[in-house]
Amino acid sequence: MMRLNQFTFDVCSIIQPANQIKMPSNGDIQYTFRNFKNNQIISDINYFPEANECHCHIYSYPYTLTYYHNITNNFPGGLFKYVRQVSLYDEYPFEHDFFLRITQSFPCMEN
Repeated sequence: MMRLNQFTFDVCSIIQPANQIKMPSNGDIQYTFRNFKNNQIISDINYFPEANECHCHIYSYPYTLTYYHNITNNFPGGLFKYVRQVSLYDEYPFEHDFFLRITQSFPCMEN
């Protein structure tokens, strides 16, 4: 029987209204994927009180997709050499250091 050695994924979910569910922590999500020996799993959970939304983004790393949407101030960084297109989303202003992280993380970004 063959076994899956590599699993590449990118899951984004938006929960609204956010106060209807208890969101797992990044630690909870990491624990869920503890048996994925050949993958590094990145998770990012953000709560937006004005929109009453919770955004959850979970993906395998290295990230091989050509887009990365809804980057927030909590963006964990990393090298995303295949990404050509990004979009930003947050209720709080982006600071100068954030844009430095973005330019380092996405060296091939087109727009």
